[in-house]
Amino acid sequence: MQERLVERAKELLTDGTVVRVLGWRQGDLGYNPEPAYFNSPEELADFVYDGFCGANLSKYMIQAGKMEGNTLVFLKPCDTYSFNQLIKEHRVNREKTYIIGVGCKGTLDIDKIKNAGIKGIESISQDGDMLKIQTIYGEKEFPFDDALLERCTVCKGKTHQVYDELIGAQEGEEAGPKGNRFEMVEKLEAMTPKERFAFWQNELSKCIRCNACRNACPACSCLKCVFDSNKFDSAQKANVDTFEEQMFHVIRAFHVAGRCTDCGECSRVCPQGIPLHLLNRKFIKDINEFYGPYQAGEDTDSRAPLTDYTFEDVEPSVVTERGGKH
Repeated sequence: MQERLVERAKELLTDGTVVRVLGWRQGDLGYNPEPAYFNSPEELADFVYDGFCGANLSKYMIQAGKMEGNTLVFLKPCDTYSFNQLIKEHRVNREKTYIIGVGCKGTLDIDKIKNAGIKGIESISQDGDMLKIQTIYGEKEFPFDDALLERCTVCKGKTHQVYDELIGAQEGEEAGPKGNRFEMVEKLEAMTPKERFAFWQNELSKCIRCNACRNACPACSCLKCVFDSNKFDSAQKANVDTFEEQMFHVIRAFHVAGRCTDCGECSRVCPQGIPLHLLNRKFIKDINEFYGPYQAGEDTDSRAPLTDYTFEDVEPSVVTERGGKH
């Protein structure tokens, strides 16, 4: 499919439909493609699309929309939810965007492969349901499904929500979730408050405040982030007081509540492996239970439950009632 994407991108650049392409370029390793702009057909020689192209390119379209001319962007099905949400929030310019929806069999987690004991990895390719892994010790094999990112094992659907054309995908393909994406949230809810606090204290204590989660999150698109302010010493990780490192992620989760599409970028880019998406999924689960099923980014017109009001809305007391059960 990579060849078809490159061929089509060259056509759109050549005929003037777009002046740049937003896709992925191979990084310094054989399994870490990075988001990149391509401004000419010649530059597309470095374009790559494989199972490790996990980055959600919707976030990068905020900046692209400020540039002259139209931009071609390749979006996986889950990425299109984020793009739609950004349209709803007037953060991307749909008129200056040409979207090619790309087929996706799931994105891969290199750590799962490494944790299986495969070391010295030089390159990885897919052969059917198996990954062929070239290492300094010889060739290894690993099941494709066993290497999927967690978000892909509970994928909310393979249907592209917005696109101009599709390549390697079909409209309505494999729509619907594969598994229960709230399973871990339910396990956390079943814990005692003390146990939950200990769980999150352990996870958040790993935070090095690199801001990778915030920078990759499509919902974090404020022109000025409160955490960039030096007024309250919030622009750096607290060295002694753990209160800030806990509140950074809690505040972020509240900030994106009702807007998070559950793309999982926060956890994917975290160098410490903190399951930050679970905070967001807790809010998503509560919204579904209190206000009815709602998927952010499924359309560009509806009002999110937290920004709308109906007579059927739950009363604040429901939180107290539920909290009393624990």
